[in-house]
Amino acid sequence: MGVIAYVYIRAGGGSFRKRCFAMSRRRVLAAGVFDILHYGHLRFLEEAKKAGGEDAELIVVVARDSTVLKLKGRKPIFPEELRKALVESLKPVDQAVLGYEDMNIEGILEDLKPDVVALGYDQDHLEKAVREAAKKRGLSIEIVRLGRYGPEELNSSSKIARKLLESEPL
Repeated sequence: MGVIAYVYIRAGGGSFRKRCFAMSRRRVLAAGVFDILHYGHLRFLEEAKKAGGEDAELIVVVARDSTVLKLKGRKPIFPEELRKALVESLKPVDQAVLGYEDMNIEGILEDLKPDVVALGYDQDHLEKAVREAAKKRGLSIEIVRLGRYGPEELNSSSKIARKLLESEPL
């Protein structure tokens, strides 16, 4: 994705001529389930975008319902299209896309061509897969690991769901 910059160059006779240059933005890729969206998700996405530097573009891959079922052994609470819409509405997110049904990391990297892949504290399983896929495809990708954000009891969707079930009825 390019940003257009206009530079004025002094031509002969003291007049200026407008020249157009394409400047590329660093593209950051982040991924997750994003079920029961919470403060930790927002902070993760803010930090992911910062990892790309000034004027970075953040693309977020939202896990498909079938992927969540495969990885977590349960269906997500919110369907994939709703999770995608919620993530895309967040200020730091430039674009949200649904992941591939077959969890094809190589395909995602090839199609989206990120400069940076931002991984969360709980995404250890993805680091090796991203490194291997990038190497296989000959892609130069920086991988950054981000921390855990928000109060301990509210920094994961699972904890929030448990807290809701344990809470007193209104």
